[in-house]
Amino acid sequence: MSLRTSANRYAKALFDVALQEKADLAKIDHDLTAAAELLSTNGELQGAVERAGIPDASRKAVMEQVADKLGAAPQVKKLLVMLTESRKLDRVPHIADLYRERLLAHQNIVRADVTSAAPLSAEKTKALEESLSKVTGKKVELTVTVDPELLGGVVATIGSTVYDGSVKTQLQRLRQELVER
Repeated sequence: MSLRTSANRYAKALFDVALQEKADLAKIDHDLTAAAELLSTNGELQGAVERAGIPDASRKAVMEQVADKLGAAPQVKKLLVMLTESRKLDRVPHIADLYRERLLAHQNIVRADVTSAAPLSAEKTKALEESLSKVTGKKVELTVTVDPELLGGVVATIGSTVYDGSVKTQLQRLRQELVER
């Protein structure tokens, strides 16, 4: 089983349990992201819970203390302890990402990556957000980057759909049309 498939199962189970228990879904997202960041940046912690020769009870106790220090929701604490016991903590960053995807889908929010030729003003960003919301029928969460090579316009990517309104692409299309004629 691939790492992503395994992580997806954990994320789905965590999300389902959180819904069933009427838990704070956003807090779980925050706690899971914090745990993933801590595990990926703290080599000592990772070593303490993954090193061979450390008794399972000690490994579990360390993770319980970490979860308590983070103020993690009970569902996140249980998941972290379970992953520690089965030595699958490497899945936590993937689980956090996949849980976030489920949360956004549940909230009817879609992520859009927008690349523009120049920085967008607050008004243009809001207008773009509203336009993409009308197209998708969902609330849009934008991530904007700047790429001067576009020359002008924007390229918006939502999932596998690309809306390309860049001057660079329009010039390439025009060039192709002229060559074909």
